Amino acid sequence: MATQTAAQRRAEAKVAYDAFMAACPSRKVFEMLSDKWVGLVLAAVSVGPRRYGELKTEIAGVSPKMLTQTLRTLERSGLLDRTVTASVPVRVDYELTALGRDLYPLITPLKAWAENNVDMIRAAELAYDLRTSAPEPAAAVKPAAEARVTAEARATVGARVAAGPRAAVGSLSAPR
Repeated sequence: MATQTAAQRRAEAKVAYDAFMAACPSRKVFEMLSDKWVGLVLAAVSVGPRRYGELKTEIAGVSPKMLTQTLRTLERSGLLDRTVTASVPVRVDYELTALGRDLYPLITPLKAWAENNVDMIRAAELAYDLRTSAPEPAAAVKPAAEARVTAEARATVGARVAAGPRAAVGSLSAPR
């Protein structure tokens, strides 16, 4: 067996990562990143250092417990830095690390995509629900409701297609 350098061993281990495999550690990363609060916190902190209260105000609906847990998870994962400044009262700032800034260009378009396509997703969910949960006697009502949903979805899609492929994402730039 040939001797390998540390870099060769890391490269070999990296090739072995496959999130489709149950034991792959990248699955934990994927799981952490798919949490809704993680994406929203990363998007909020991407504009620059933020204090806890600013994050709590900007991210509507997050409980203090979930915000604290999310900030700790992101700090532990190396995506956020937590800086404590000795003052009265104590000042704590959160900002993206280099690894977090590397992730930023992936999170922001996903947030923009979700915001721009929520109407189409809701229309598809409604159409699905009508199609799968309506009892047979209501079959006469179902086509009319589906036609309305389909018309709304077509209008939304048509407007987006007319606006061009970049309209959904807008101009995005990485933080400096």
